[in-house]
Amino acid sequence: VEAPPAAAEATPAAAADPACPCGGAHYETCCGPLHAGSPAPTAEALMRSRYSAYVRGLGAYVAETQAKVIDAAEAGAFGLSVRWLGLHIFERAAGGPADATGKVAFVARYAGAAGPRALVEVSHFDRVEGRWRYLRGEAPRLGAASRCPCGQGGRYGRCCGRK
Repeated sequence: VEAPPAAAEATPAAAADPACPCGGAHYETCCGPLHAGSPAPTAEALMRSRYSAYVRGLGAYVAETQAKVIDAAEAGAFGLSVRWLGLHIFERAAGGPADATGKVAFVARYAGAAGPRALVEVSHFDRVEGRWRYLRGEAPRLGAASRCPCGQGGRYGRCCGRK
């Protein structure tokens, strides 16, 4: 299988770090093979690899792994324009090796020119011809007084739910 163009986009600094941005042990055995063209075995694996692709500026991979057409260069530029602070998965529904659809709920923390931010999302996935793809994301149904799903222990409205 020929590697997609996304594999060649990795920045030298990111390529030198053996830790996988998604929280896996080593990039070479975690998200690296997916970025090089191997299919994700689960919806969660695809979601984690997409997070890692943003961290590494692999906009082509982000574009190739979703249903809606987006600008790959813009996705890669956004990924490199912020400092990624971590990923926390707090819920999964279906999305396994035998499933056709799945959902993954997560918090992705990052810091940019406007300060620290958090993307809290429930991502929807489907599998077409053996490959998972991102369909859409939606905000989880959380009230300001709900416990924040990021695991920090605070209330959502004072943590990731801050505007």
